[in-house]
Formats: sequence, structure tokens, C-alpha cells
Amino acid sequence: MYRYDNIDQQIVAERVAQFRDQTRRFLAGTLAEDDFRPLRLQNGLYVQKHAPMLRVAVPYGMLSSAQVRMFAHIARKYDRGYGHFSTRQNIQFNWPKLAQVPDILADLATVEMHAVQTSGNCIRNITTDHLAGVSPDEIVNPLVWAEVLRQWSTFHPEFAFLPRKFKIAVSGATEDRAAIQLHDIGLQAIRNEQGEVGFKVYVGGGMGRTPIIGQVISEFLPWKHLLTYLEAVLRVYNRYGRRDNLYKARIKILVKERTLAVYRDEVEAEWANLVDGPGTLSKDMVDGIAARFTTPAYRALPKKDAELQTYLDAEGAFERWHGRNVHAHKVPGYAAVTLSLKRPGVPPGDVTDVQLEAIAELADRYSFGELRVTHEQNVVLPDVELRELHALWREAKALGLATPNIGLITNIIACPGGDFCSLANAVSIPVALAIDERFQNLDYVHDIGELDLNISGCMNSCGHHHIGHIGILGVDKNGEEWYQISIGGAQGNHASLGKVIGPSFARADVPDVVEKLIEYYLEHRDSPEERFIDVVQRLGVEPFKKHVYGNSDKKQAHRPRQLATT
Repeated sequence: MYRYDNIDQQIVAERVAQFRDQTRRFLAGTLAEDDFRPLRLQNGLYVQKHAPMLRVAVPYGMLSSAQVRMFAHIARKYDRGYGHFSTRQNIQFNWPKLAQVPDILADLATVEMHAVQTSGNCIRNITTDHLAGVSPDEIVNPLVWAEVLRQWSTFHPEFAFLPRKFKIAVSGATEDRAAIQLHDIGLQAIRNEQGEVGFKVYVGGGMGRTPIIGQVISEFLPWKHLLTYLEAVLRVYNRYGRRDNLYKARIKILVKERTLAVYRDEVEAEWANLVDGPGTLSKDMVDGIAARFTTPAYRALPKKDAELQTYLDAEGAFERWHGRNVHAHKVPGYAAVTLSLKRPGVPPGDVTDVQLEAIAELADRYSFGELRVTHEQNVVLPDVELRELHALWREAKALGLATPNIGLITNIIACPGGDFCSLANAVSIPVALAIDERFQNLDYVHDIGELDLNISGCMNSCGHHHIGHIGILGVDKNGEEWYQISIGGAQGNHASLGKVIGPSFARADVPDVVEKLIEYYLEHRDSPEERFIDVVQRLGVEPFKKHVYGNSDKKQAHRPRQLATT
């Protein structure tokens, strides 16, 4: 866990005092709405459909139990008893009163937290892998590099008013779990032939209205040049980005219009003025930041635990949860565990104050007081002893946090949608709940196998629908809510964008459409090991489209299909 130094704490405290005065002046009528708007956005405060919404930064998704308890306190005292974890690894509170927001920020500052740069046209919260620091396939610990980038980007005067928001993601492992190719800048840690550490740099990725897979602008960037090179990338974007057109202001549009080759040349020319300058990283600098992270006091344990195996052999429910929610750890005798926030009937990513308190307690007793927030809107305990897994499962189950669905269709990712967001064209939460209700047969869900289903209420793609194996997008048709379905999207090392299967559907029909897609997949997979995305890539979109629209006048039964035996 990264611990603030005096400078970190001073910066946050001064920002709280500054915003308290700005809010006071606005409420007193001496600060105009147009003047207050950019100030509140700089502090993560939006105005949504029904109330303000405060987005709190969770740097690289890492939390302490004390910080989670603070979330519970805020949910109880200032909100309606819950928070919402987003796909950006942050937490949002949907019902705070404007006059109390400075008090919330002051409370957050006591546990080394803030809402800085969770909104506005700046460099947003740096994200990374939710298994960072513990995954066996790591090349470097991306937490350290994400913190390097956080310190560099926070309040960077040159990049406080970019043409549009700017997102950076870091992957330190061989398997990308941070969706780096769908970010404005994506960083993949690699080693060259000499064993030196550096980064492959992607640029111009993103979702939203114009989804684009990022392109490689540097095959190998030595780590010491990370900040100067990224500064060059941002300077070129800041100089040429479209400030005259909101929809064409992202770096992905600039790279596409200028071409990658031209953009790379411009970056290289800018970088020539920065390389080996004051922004060059040294080993002492990086080591100093790394030293600010606390290290768990791991015990010397065997790689396998006999008692754990006994439980796995005896209890099918525990074995199923273990297979889905427990992940490999680089330290022998430990595992990482996902606590699912996707139990039936609950909006994806929502968590109550009672659950937050309980999660903090679980973290203290089982995981050195540390947690992670995932892009899939769940929570991870990163350091659990193998011999404690069964006890943890029993407690998590009692709290409604042990649904064994990680990687399955009911692990739905969804934005808050039209229920809260003023930008949304359609609701997301009711659609997610309807699909979840349709697929409550656990045997059937496990037979379907790995499948990512993502829902967004508008083209901003906060639910990442473009990279869902099945993606659902809410659209507006003459004031009515309709839903566009795409298939074939994927994140990871082989990221892809989903393709729309055809005309949009009424909200009530969406669960039927999803079931038809699953039905066709089960009938045409070569084996139970072939995933939905594999079949889509093998057969293409057209046969799925024909199956969905060819029988559009026939309602599908609301019962699970039998597993195909082919």
C-alpha cells in the first residue's frame, strides 16, 4: 500500500480548503455557475439527473481497510447507504448534498484520499491490473510505475486543460488485464534481448463514440525515459487536438487523422527537446517511490494445502467458487480472491455501507488490510493464505459476496445509465438485472463458460460495451429507449471491438436476444472448452445475426437450454 509523504498530504489538504471556499462563495451567490462548474469538476463533482455525484479517486484501484471504512462512513452520513464502484476503479456517491461535499473531501483526506482529476479535461486516474504486485506472470510491479505516473500527472500545469479527458493504463504482466489498448496511452512492460526493462507504448486507443484499438508508437521505451516521452506525446496532442469539436477532441481522432507515422515523427521531434532532461527518471527516484509502498509480511508456506484440498473434494459449492473467484499468487501458499459484487438483484458495482464495513474487516483478517477494485466492478483481497480460503468463503457467502461468477455471463459490467446519468440515452441497471434474472441457473451459467457481457447507457461507453463478448448499448429512438447489440469484442493481449449484429431492440426483448446468442453458441461450439468469443471469431457475426433475427417473431422459452454435447 502506498503511504503519503508530507507533500502528498499537504497538497490534498490545501485542495480541500480551496474547494471549501469556492463552494461557500457559490452557495452565497458571489461565484457564478459558469465559474463554479470547472472548479467542481476539478474536484470530481458532477451534477446528475437527481443530485450531485461525487467521484472519488482510487489510484490504480488500490485500497486500505481504513479507506474502505471511510467509504462506509461517507455512504451512511452523506449519501443513501451505498456507493458504486466504476469501471475506472473509482467509487461514486450518487446522492451527496452540495454544501456537504467539502466535508466529504476533508474526511477523505484523513485517510489519504481525494477526488482530484476524476473529472475534467486532464489526465485522469491512472489504472492498472487488479492483480498488480501479486500475479505470477509479472515482469515488473505496475503499482510502482502507476504511482510514478500519478505523481507526475497530478496538477501538472501543462496538462490541466487538455482538449479532452486523457486516460493512461499500465500492464506489468505478460497477460494484459488493464485493457491498455483501449486507452489514450497504454503501457506494456517488457524486457528486451539484453534483459533491460522498458515499455511498449500504445497511443490513440479508446471507446466512446468512435472506438479504436490503440497503435504501437514505441516498441521499446527504456524506463528512464518514460515521463519525458509521455510528456512529448501529450504536448503534441495538446498542441493539435481539436478544441473546436467535442466529438473529435480525443487523441485517437488526432492520431487517426494525422496517421501514426506523422504523429510519431512529431512526438520524436518534441521528445528531442526533453530526452535526458530534468524529467528523466533515475533508479533512486523509482526506488524512493517503491519504498513508500508497504510490503505484506508473507509467511513461509507450502505451495499446496492438504486441508484446502479436503474441502475442495468434499464441497461442490466451495470448489465452484474456488475455480472462479480464486486466482494464482506469486508467493507460495497464498492466493488472490475476488469478492463478487454481482449477486442476484443488485446493480453491478453497488455496495452498501454494511458490506463495506464487512469487506474492510475481511481485508484486515485475511489480506493484510489491503484490497483492490477491479475494472469489472468487483473487489479483490490480494493476499489470502490458502488454508484460510474455506473460512473466507463461508464469511463472504453469508455477506452475499461469494457469487461464483467471475468471468461468466452474470458477472455483468454496467454503467449507472439513465437511472442516474444525465448523458445516458437509456437505462442500464434494469437491463442488467433482467439478464441476470434470466441466467440464474448456476449449472447452465457454468456450462456456458467464459463470457463477458457489458452494458452502456450511451455512446460514452462507461460500461465498456465495445469490448464485451456481448455488448449492449442504449440508444434513443424518438424519445424511446432501444438497445443495440454487438458481439465479438474482447480486451487483453488480443483486444478487439464488437460488431453490431443489426437493428436495435426494445428493452423487453434484450434478455431474449442474449439467450438466442447463447443458444446458437452452444449449438455450434466444437467442444465445451471453446468459448463464446472463439466461436464468434471462427464463424463471424452473420450466422449469429440470422439466428437472432430469423426467428424474431417467436419468443424464446425462459428456461435454460441443455448443454450441447458436440
